[in-house]
Amino acid sequence: MKTIGIMTSGGDAPGMNAAIRAVTRRAMFYGFKVCGINYGYAGLVAGDIFEMGRSDVGDIINRGGTMLYSARYPEFAQVSGQLRGIEQLKKFGVDALVVIGGDGSYHGALRLTEHGYNAIGLPGTIDNDIPYTDFTIGFDTAVNTVVELIDKIRDTAASHERTFVIEVMGRGAGDIALWAGTAGGADEIIVPEHEYNVQQIAQNIQNLRARGKKHTIVVLAEGVMHADEFMQQLKQYGDFDARSTVLGHVQRGGAPTARDRVLASKMGAYAVDLLKEGRGGIAVGMEQNKLTYHKISDLFTEKHQPDLELYDINKTLAK
Repeated sequence: MKTIGIMTSGGDAPGMNAAIRAVTRRAMFYGFKVCGINYGYAGLVAGDIFEMGRSDVGDIINRGGTMLYSARYPEFAQVSGQLRGIEQLKKFGVDALVVIGGDGSYHGALRLTEHGYNAIGLPGTIDNDIPYTDFTIGFDTAVNTVVELIDKIRDTAASHERTFVIEVMGRGAGDIALWAGTAGGADEIIVPEHEYNVQQIAQNIQNLRARGKKHTIVVLAEGVMHADEFMQQLKQYGDFDARSTVLGHVQRGGAPTARDRVLASKMGAYAVDLLKEGRGGIAVGMEQNKLTYHKISDLFTEKHQPDLELYDINKTLAK
């Protein structure tokens, strides 16, 4: 192996640039050449590939987003798309790959490994929905962003004695809602992994108001339903002067936290070490504060398990 390629794929996540930097500089430390691939698998197939040096990744550790850009490219699920990508890898002399992204990105990395190009996946997604890792790159930053916004919304909720339903990202996983809701002192947290009852939530809000609390914060994961829909259901059980707020893509942006920068740096360096050993078709994780790896194929048969203890804790703290 002489040349390692790097790409980011799927939704951007704070810390991706820190991972790109770590992969590049660790590889160059070992004497490997590094090629950046713009726009994920779309850029791979198009041949949007360029050689990277140390200066190319200078001063990016603090930047959100991804300097290599990202794009959806479902065509890579087809063998024809994979083979076109491999043609470009051969053309540019790329021998192995580090793919930073989520579940869809991992599928592509596994396909490339099956075609003889060792590829390693790094979990870059704010949703924290990847199995075999306690945290994904970008999750901590997203949670901190949401907590800051919850704090701001609470000022308005208290001033007008309103109930606010705050919708956060997390289609298949409620981790952002769980962590940000607990840290933000939410009165109710609603996630896909736990049953909920709108009538009971309405009763809880009424109980809080009877005790003198005039405003309420409900944090809702987008995978459950839209905030407006939940607000309308809530209104069936009382007049809470409710408002809905969808935080949207603001959760993806911003400078990565120190925790995300360190996590990305550790994972990026470890990915290069694994490629140096001739390994591929694996995904890097962080479990119990230790770097680990698993076969990518194993991730597709497992499901990320959220920390539902936070749900139970928040239930008692919000009463």
